[in-house]
Amino acid sequence: MPRLPRRLTRLLPRRRRPPRPRRPVPLVPFGLALGLTLVLAAAAAAGLIVLALIGLGSPDLPHGALQVTELLEVVKISLAVVAGVGGVVALVVAYRRQRLAEAGEAREHTKLYAERFTTAANQLGSDAPAVRLAGVHALAALADDWDGGRQMCIDVLCAYLRMPPEPEPDAEHDPSAHRSWRAMREVRATIIRLIAAHLHRNAPIPWHGHDLDFTGVVFDTDADFTHAVFSGGRVSFRGAEFSGSTVWFDIADFSGGRVSFVGAKFSGGRVSFDGAVFSDGAVWFEGAEFSGNRVSFTGAVFSENCMVSFNGAVFSDGAVSFDGAEFSGGSVWFYNTVFSGGQVDFTQVANWSDPPNCLPDQALGLHLPPQPAPQAAAESAEEATEQTKTGDGTGSPTPMP
Repeated sequence: MPRLPRRLTRLLPRRRRPPRPRRPVPLVPFGLALGLTLVLAAAAAAGLIVLALIGLGSPDLPHGALQVTELLEVVKISLAVVAGVGGVVALVVAYRRQRLAEAGEAREHTKLYAERFTTAANQLGSDAPAVRLAGVHALAALADDWDGGRQMCIDVLCAYLRMPPEPEPDAEHDPSAHRSWRAMREVRATIIRLIAAHLHRNAPIPWHGHDLDFTGVVFDTDADFTHAVFSGGRVSFRGAEFSGSTVWFDIADFSGGRVSFVGAKFSGGRVSFDGAVFSDGAVWFEGAEFSGNRVSFTGAVFSENCMVSFNGAVFSDGAVSFDGAEFSGGSVWFYNTVFSGGQVDFTQVANWSDPPNCLPDQALGLHLPPQPAPQAAAESAEEATEQTKTGDGTGSPTPMP
């Protein structure tokens, strides 16, 4: 297999070294700090009194220069300084007590969250579908409440989806088993609905920017990711199977994240990316298999700073439509893509100013936009040149009214 073009390799994200953990700053023990503060306060007060007494008995001063009343004023000032330091110490003690109370409250919250997580995870392992559904909703609610443990809750929900579903039993021969299978199938569908709802751009508590691992997940039920936002984090549909269902990514926003459909199988049903916007980040369809499915990119926008790769994908059956799509600056690749029977249609694109890279001129099932005839293209270029020479006769375009 030939090497990838250098332009593509430059677009691939580079791995960044994880930042080194910062060492905690050592703190002085509270008792020692408080004792030192009191000693310094007493020393300051005593120093003021000693200085006053020395001034009172100094031979350089005239007799009676420092009266007893003035000495008392010095003593009062010294005592006021001691009282002020004592007030500061009291504030420090109160602040310390408040911090300890908050730390204890945080520990209690963490303990409560851990207990809720354990309970919900145990419910997911129940044999009763209703209990599993309760566990799914409990985990989603916990993810909303617990910022620090949100990713962990999401990981558990995705891990449940990655478990292979049981084959559908015969409804006629074993109706009870079929009802149980349908109930368990509803658990999976509920997880997908909850995740999609939290990815919506108007979600009250969004999960944008978190990692989502759908590796190998079988989407045999409908999934609606309409208006989803994939910004930051890693989202993997690697090796996922889209068969017999409809999955919508309509008007989804792929900006700044990394979304992988590497090796995904589109073998039945329909997957729609209608109106999706690929603006930043990268989306990979490398090695994906399009066979017997209808995939639509109608009205999709591939704009600048995005990288979408269909490298090594196989279009052997089904239909992939790019009607109304806009290729206007993004980096879209079809390197080593195999067209062996599937219908891939670019004839009705809305913008072809920056077409995909490495598309063959001809291939089985590939339909490209019609190219203008050479004579027509020359006449069109000549007409455009004449229009730009109107006005001041110097070649500058005529100003807009």
